[in-house]
Amino acid sequence: MNKKNDPLNRMAHPGGASLRDLMGKQSVRATFRISSRAIESMAVVAEHFGIKQKSLFDHLVEDVETLNAIAGRLSADAMKEVPRVQKTFVISRRTLDALELASRQFGAPRDALVEFSIQRLGELIDGERKRHAVRKALLKRVEERKALFHESLAESVQALGEADPFVERLAHICGTLEHTVDDLKALVKRGEGLEGL
Repeated sequence: MNKKNDPLNRMAHPGGASLRDLMGKQSVRATFRISSRAIESMAVVAEHFGIKQKSLFDHLVEDVETLNAIAGRLSADAMKEVPRVQKTFVISRRTLDALELASRQFGAPRDALVEFSIQRLGELIDGERKRHAVRKALLKRVEERKALFHESLAESVQALGEADPFVERLAHICGTLEHTVDDLKALVKRGEGLEGL
């Protein structure tokens, strides 16, 4: 059907989106048989960047040009040697449609399209793993410096007393530093999943 004559495209939403656009964003459940590594990669990257797996999945698969390029390289038995497990993802209707279309057009298994789309995260994971190692080393140094500030605070209290303006300001700095280091620790902890990939 011609897009112009498609009633779903003509029915505009008050915000300007067509009904077809809104339906494309609708969430659906889809089950795939892919490798444990792909499943873990999705979970770790989503956790590390603080995004939903649905958003990550949609981002990886909705790029039709890249999806078609992957599909064009896959054979019907592309997943034959890959040990797989079943996993259900929540994805957008548009993403599922793109997968099914590429699968039909190129004769590529849908599971293989998902597996190889997720494998594109490999380069990102490698880069983030290196950054995570740097963050861990820097956090250790920050914690050492925090300990020095606390030692200086203890010395200041002993020498000047708690009510001294110098001590009060240093205590404030130490309190702020404590909260900041806790935030840095939480950030580094979020990246721990990268170590196992």
